[in-house]
Amino acid sequence: MWAGTLVCWDLRVPEIDDLSRGELIALVGRLFGEVQDLTRVNAELVEANAALTDRVARLERIVSRNSRNSGTPPSKDDDLGRTPPADEREAAGGDLARKRGKRKGAPGAHLAWSPDPNETVGHFPQGVCGCGSELAGATDLGVYAAHQQIDVPLMTATVTQHDRHAVRCRCGTMHVAARPADVADTSVSFGPNLVAWCVYLMVAHAIPVARCADLVAALTGTRPSDGFVHALLGRAATAVAATNRMIRTLITVAHVVSCDETPIRVGARKVKKHLLVACTSIYTWYLLGDRSLDTFEAFVLPDLTGVIVHDRYQNYDAKIFGHLVHQLCVQHLIRDCQDAAETYPDAHWPTQIREALQALVHAANLARAQNKKAIPAHIADPLISAYRHGVRIGLKEVARVPGRKQPKHRALLEDLRDREHDILRFTTDLRIPPTSNQAERDLRPAKTQQKISGRLTSTTVTEHRYAIRGYISTVTKHGADVMTAIRDAICGRPWTPPAWTPG
Repeated sequence: MWAGTLVCWDLRVPEIDDLSRGELIALVGRLFGEVQDLTRVNAELVEANAALTDRVARLERIVSRNSRNSGTPPSKDDDLGRTPPADEREAAGGDLARKRGKRKGAPGAHLAWSPDPNETVGHFPQGVCGCGSELAGATDLGVYAAHQQIDVPLMTATVTQHDRHAVRCRCGTMHVAARPADVADTSVSFGPNLVAWCVYLMVAHAIPVARCADLVAALTGTRPSDGFVHALLGRAATAVAATNRMIRTLITVAHVVSCDETPIRVGARKVKKHLLVACTSIYTWYLLGDRSLDTFEAFVLPDLTGVIVHDRYQNYDAKIFGHLVHQLCVQHLIRDCQDAAETYPDAHWPTQIREALQALVHAANLARAQNKKAIPAHIADPLISAYRHGVRIGLKEVARVPGRKQPKHRALLEDLRDREHDILRFTTDLRIPPTSNQAERDLRPAKTQQKISGRLTSTTVTEHRYAIRGYISTVTKHGADVMTAIRDAICGRPWTPPAWTPG
């Protein structure tokens, strides 16, 4: 960028007729030098203007990124200076295409009357009737109204002493009672319920260690030390290791696996790790690494036998993973098309491609709800034709540039053309989801943890944290009780997924 002082030139020229030949030559020389200086300064200003223009364009692009045209999470849409996405409800004139609240068919939650309450307490009128008679002796007419109240008992930590007695047999041999399986081999220890609560709060709800200990103290009246609570992550990760190995194996033989990755802050401030997830609707498995090919080789990719749903990150398409069958995330492509529509406001092709993809996703959801195996041809064919037509128009309007690397939207259009089968695979096999939303949902707790607790200081403890997270995520997807699963793992009886045969 050019930075200099303002230069002023005195360009006053005396009357030409009064100058001698030598004075004219000197004047021309001076003016020529000044013209050279002006040319140099002008070139510097042009260069500075180009740099500023490029910088402004990059800044405008950064602040224009939101959840509709990029992978930016919705929580960032209202950041200072950022351009929020347009309100679709206002664009629709107030007619909500998607109303707020529970989706049709989604399971609901409500306070339901229990036919078998834990306790029933009878209440009778007290005092004196207007006639002067005591109500305590009145005739009972039965229950007039009933009210059920759901509550939790006040929790207080209890101390249980386990006395192991010794006995002596008639033969003289002494026998000592065995230590209970859930009791540690120390004189004083915390029980599995309290340990399970600590692990659950730290991993499932991203409660920092000290706050977790404070919360346990507020709930139970006893406070474990910060060091003890922190060490539970390693203990629990070891306890669920066998189940995690089983989960990874089951993922590799699944028909469809969603994969994604997200940056997280771990260790030194200059070190940025990436958390990778491979998941299905019933399994979750994490790997901490980076975005290098070495990490992706250590991921589940070399062992996958089914379809992998992912974004367009280049490592998924590496030659060493040539056996993979791909489904590109349509939601990522829809956001890229929205970005293209904002970049080329007069072009119709971004909107046409985006609307065709959105309609295909909607048609797939409807067909799946009707237990069909594919989108009916009479519905899919016109939408696919509109998609292809939009891609052809876009390729004509966004020209290639010399060299291998192409502008962002030209590269998008070439992928839409060359990888059509990988993009529209979900239309012919409804077992394949059109998006990697499942993987994004399973990565979201990492962002939540980062907002609550900030940087994770240890790579090892971070690996422990996400080993437990994958375990409890899989437990949740199977509808099992998370607290029971954590407690059982602490006691050496980890939950394992039921036997399953890939379809």
